[in-house]
Parts: sequence; structure tokens; C-alpha cells
Amino acid sequence: MASKIRVGVVFGGRSAEHQVSLVSATSIINALDTLKYEVIPIGITAEGKWISSPDAIKLLKERIHLKEAFDNILLPDPRVQGLIEINPQSTFTNPQLLDVIFPVLHGTFGEDGTIQGLFELAGIPYVGAGVLGSSVGMDKVVTKQLCEHENIPVAPYVWFLMNEYEQTKKNIVALIEKKLQYPCFIKPANSGSSVGISKAHNRKELLAAIEVAAQYDRKILVEKGIEHAREIEVSVLGNDDPVASVPGEIVSSNEFYDYDAKYVDGKSRAIIPAQLPVTVVKKLQLFSVKTFKAIDCAGMARVDFLVMKKSNKIYFNEINTIPGFTSISMYPKLWEASGISYPKLLDRLIELAIERFQEKQQLRTTYQPKADWYKK
Repeated sequence: MASKIRVGVVFGGRSAEHQVSLVSATSIINALDTLKYEVIPIGITAEGKWISSPDAIKLLKERIHLKEAFDNILLPDPRVQGLIEINPQSTFTNPQLLDVIFPVLHGTFGEDGTIQGLFELAGIPYVGAGVLGSSVGMDKVVTKQLCEHENIPVAPYVWFLMNEYEQTKKNIVALIEKKLQYPCFIKPANSGSSVGISKAHNRKELLAAIEVAAQYDRKILVEKGIEHAREIEVSVLGNDDPVASVPGEIVSSNEFYDYDAKYVDGKSRAIIPAQLPVTVVKKLQLFSVKTFKAIDCAGMARVDFLVMKKSNKIYFNEINTIPGFTSISMYPKLWEASGISYPKLLDRLIELAIERFQEKQQLRTTYQPKADWYKK
């Protein structure tokens, strides 16, 4: 009988979305087929400590006994391909080998390409986008610029760095009011789960919202508020030849789909599939796949849109390269409605990670010049 695939599920992390990550990881760990996989939970505390333990989720949720837990490190050495535990005597134990990593890290230091770079150095297959796709997908401004290049419609926007804003505040505010008017949305360019996002109806609210967003990023995005729009989401699955799910609609319990509406109050509703004309569905799926390819994504992503209620005009909103995997998350629910169950979806994502890794292993990483000029 073939040995089980050792899957390291990485969660937590130094991010404002730390708690969401724990819920997503719990769902994934519970759904992975134990006949196929040996699941290795790997928790990262809010301070950055790595813990590999069957109780890692509990330790991070309760935030007790964290000091007593041994530190673990993932070595950037492809000869090891696993975790090393550091015991109190400061010696290294034998590595805990990993066949594939399933990162469930939302937001900074997990969804932005930083930890993907570590996985690349470690020489371990991992689920989801690579370094470039992750970093670009995390930056809402760069993603919008790429979408514009691909003729994918986006809402009018303005972006700036906080250093620039502090020096030319009046000019930036005047540009926002002229180009976008009110209402408008103010967002940290690199954040998720609607953390740090506000809706401004006037200048006073705009100024306050910029200060809130600046707590999470030095780069700020301001978007025109698209009134009377439906929030539509599409899941994408694959590597070089991705496919899109049926679209779903979010009916938010708040004025917009903020953190509380997503995770806390439990009053938001999902309509799956979204009730849209076939032509609009096909266009949403086309735009989703085009966005996925434009940022060089891989494995999975959820692409979010705004669709005008009367005209069905579509605006790209954002892409999430590590979408939520909680029991109420849209990414797995949309695939379930498209014919792929949660456990089968996890199987496919792991397969895609290994396929991409094996393909990259065929590439050369060295070059032999005609002469050893560098030794002279």
C-alpha cells in the first residue's frame, strides 16, 4: 500500500486575518482524507513563532502554553524538505519531512508572496499561487492596473503612498473629490477580509478613513462607490488551464461586505448560483480566468466583481489567491455548486501543487558558460 502524502497545513501568521486563518485551517484539516494524507498542523503565532503539533490550532486559539511549545523552523534548504524542531538545549532534531504544504495564511506574510518564497527555497510543493502571483494578487492597485491592460473593466480609482499624502494632502483630496466624488471606498492596498476598509460619504469621513487604512498599509487605494451594485464572486481552479465556477452573490448584512458582515454577525446571505443572465455569467467567468492568468496565479483564487443591478455592467473588484475555507466561505461553496465536493476540491488543489512542482523541477537552475571566466 502506498504511503500517505504528508501535508503540512500552515495557518495563523502575523496578519490582521490571523483568526480567520484558524477557522479556515480547522475546516481543511477536518476535511482532508486521513486514508490518503498524513496531516501535519503547523501554526504560526501572531508574533511569528512556528509550532508543529496536533494541538497547534488549539494553542493558537487559546493563546496559552505557547512558550512551552518547542519552536519549529522550515529550513530554506531543499536537501531537507521539512521542519526542524529546536529543543531547549538549542539542538536540532531530525526533520519532519513534508511532501506538500497547504498554506491557509490570509493577508500579510502569508498571501503576499513572502512565505511562498520560503517554500520555493525549501524545495517543497505548495498549494496556491507562486511568489509573483501572490504578491501581485495581494496588491489591489497593481492588480487593477493589470486588469486594465487586459481590458477587464474596473471602477475609477486613485492611489497614493502615505508619505506623499502627508506632503500634499490638499491636492490628493481634491483629486479624489474631482475624479471619484462621494461615496467612495478607502482601502489598504495590501489587506484582505475587508480589514481597514471604510466607506466615506463626505470629506470628514474620507480623512478619517485614510487614517484607518494607513494603520495597515503605507499604500492607499480609493475607489469610486458603485451604487446599486450586486456583489458577485467566482472561484477559479487550475494551473495553466484554469476553469471558473458558477458565480455566487453575497447579500451583505451591512452597508458593504465588511469584516463583521463576513464573519461576525452571521446575517449575510449567499445566493448560489447567482441569478444572472447566461451572457453575464459567461462574461464573469471569462474575466475571472483572464484575471487569474494576468497575475500569473496558480491552484486557486476567488475573483470578486460588482455588477450593476439594472444594466448588468461588470466591474472587477479584487482577487484573493488564498480565499477563505471556512464552513461559510464562498470558494468551496461555489465549487460544490459546480460539482466538486469540499474533500475532492482539496484533493485537486494538492494534485495541482505537485504537478506544478514537478514541472518546475524540469527547468535548469544552472548554466555552464563556454569558458570559466569567473575563475580568472
